[in-house]
Amino acid sequence: MLYLYWILLNGAGVGTSLPNLLSYDDLPAQNLTRHNLDRLIESGDFERIAPGLFLRAGLTDDTRAAWIAVAAKKPAATLCLLTALSLHDLTDEIPARSDIAIPRGTQPVTVHHTPIAWHRFDVTTFVTGRAIHPLPGGFSIGLYSPERTLIDLFRLRHDWGSDLALGALKRWMRRRGNSPSTLLAMAQSFPKARPAVQQALEILL
Repeated sequence: MLYLYWILLNGAGVGTSLPNLLSYDDLPAQNLTRHNLDRLIESGDFERIAPGLFLRAGLTDDTRAAWIAVAAKKPAATLCLLTALSLHDLTDEIPARSDIAIPRGTQPVTVHHTPIAWHRFDVTTFVTGRAIHPLPGGFSIGLYSPERTLIDLFRLRHDWGSDLALGALKRWMRRRGNSPSTLLAMAQSFPKARPAVQQALEILL
């Protein structure tokens, strides 16, 4: 009865008055039951993007839908490494997975539709260079700055290869307004990366 009343109240635009993201905890405030939610999924109005999390269908692509789910479940989660490099247009490589950092000691979450590579970063430097990346529907997720991303690539160059870090650094240096001194200042917080960053800058300058 509740669902039928809701349909009559909203007419043909079923679900249009609902928020773009729903969880089971949101249902009482929206005067919905789990059965109502199942009907919304069956009708194609919403899709499951993670266990217990549902996004308005067609709002965005699978990758960004996964980012919305991650940010909803882990607010500290931050796009990093190759994914961040691609978003900053510092590489021509197309990421096959989404690289997402979480504070060390934090557990990853399950999401649907897209593969994710989880990276656990030190808590003491986790927010260094962290900014916000807007997503469709008014959502957002953390994103490391170009400088922080370069430092992480040099810091993890034994896993990612020096060529990726050097190529990104060259492209970064060609951009107006980028300062090697700013990069080195941030690298002070990462003792294992700073010598490699400084040496690369000395070669390129």
